[in-house]
Amino acid sequence: MAASVLKRCVTAAVKVKCLSPSLAARRWLLSAAYTDTKVWEARQNDPHNLAALASAMDRTYERNFPVSSLTVSRFVDNISSREEIDQAEYYLYKFRHSPNCWYLRDWTIHSWIRQCLKYGAKEKALYTLRNKVQYGIFPDNFTFNLLMDSYIKDGDFKSACAVVEEVMLQEAFDLPSTQILSLYALGTYLAARPQLTVSEERALGASLLICGMMQNNAAGLSAQLLGNALLGKVEMLKGIHAVFKGMPLFWGRGYLERALAVMERAASGDVKLSKDTLDYMSDLLQELSSTSDLDSSGDESAGEEDKKEDAVDEDDQAEQAKLPQYVDRFKELSGQLESQGKVDSASFQALVTALAQQNLAAAEELDLEQYVSRMDAWESEKRQLIQREKEMREKAEQEKQERLAAKAAAQQA
Repeated sequence: MAASVLKRCVTAAVKVKCLSPSLAARRWLLSAAYTDTKVWEARQNDPHNLAALASAMDRTYERNFPVSSLTVSRFVDNISSREEIDQAEYYLYKFRHSPNCWYLRDWTIHSWIRQCLKYGAKEKALYTLRNKVQYGIFPDNFTFNLLMDSYIKDGDFKSACAVVEEVMLQEAFDLPSTQILSLYALGTYLAARPQLTVSEERALGASLLICGMMQNNAAGLSAQLLGNALLGKVEMLKGIHAVFKGMPLFWGRGYLERALAVMERAASGDVKLSKDTLDYMSDLLQELSSTSDLDSSGDESAGEEDKKEDAVDEDDQAEQAKLPQYVDRFKELSGQLESQGKVDSASFQALVTALAQQNLAAAEELDLEQYVSRMDAWESEKRQLIQREKEMREKAEQEKQERLAAKAAAQQA
């Protein structure tokens, strides 16, 4: 089902290739079968009144007792409006800061993202995702894909890349579908040549590098080159510690050298590099060289120099001194790749677009099979929790009746 729907979408996208990339993307990214909510909504219904649930949770917290994960799950599942999204956010935050914080269920996280998408609150989903430590929102790949695809189809590639960044930080590029969507979002966003801050260059660089390592093709190798280049720029300007802060990256200097190593692998292998990624690195090296010349001329103010010295140590300065060698080596490798025919004239955006068109349908089929299995496991676990809750309430009621009977007997005696 997923494959057939996507195939029709791909055919339609080919017919309208003259359209802008964002418009064409809406026709052939995740299929209707993948984003369909019927399977999710067909699960066993557990209706509850949100006002009653909120009142019960408030009383429980006031008495310094923990709220159960099942109660939070019920609240999220029964959201029916945009306003109730904000209420649910509050209780997710409260639960995360309670003794039961480790027990937020995977299906609750999935339900939260789906509810945000359903009621037009994507920004709330992204906010809680980016503040995951405060809300406990750590989605699985399928859930990541739904949110990322929603932003891509809206043409909001900056927000889509923000989702990719969270995938990277969680080291969750496990599914081929997530890898493909991530590379597509990154490639399309960078194709617009946005003005990036240092922190954005670092995040995009790490995302490109880690995701690119999962794909053994021209798109993956080009992503690795771009990622290493962006991280190398941050390293040259701010020092290696600015690169590693909060990132799941290899603790070692020399990201520009690793970018050159990617070019060497391309020269000795069968996979090509896209021309625009090589041009991007050429421009980046030229920019760094100009910055280096400006620094050595003494044009910086004393205050700026003191600030830089605080961030850059002697080892960083030694790495910066290698920049002329990297420039020469880049020129040598570029000529070698050109002579060997290892430079792909297609842009990086075109490579990731082709990757999605060719491989996303097959990746979807496996995802949907796993999703159905995961749904069954979630429903089984939920039934067990409901049964345990019922037994505990019955036990508590029995103990209460026994205490009342004992108290009455004592009074009669």
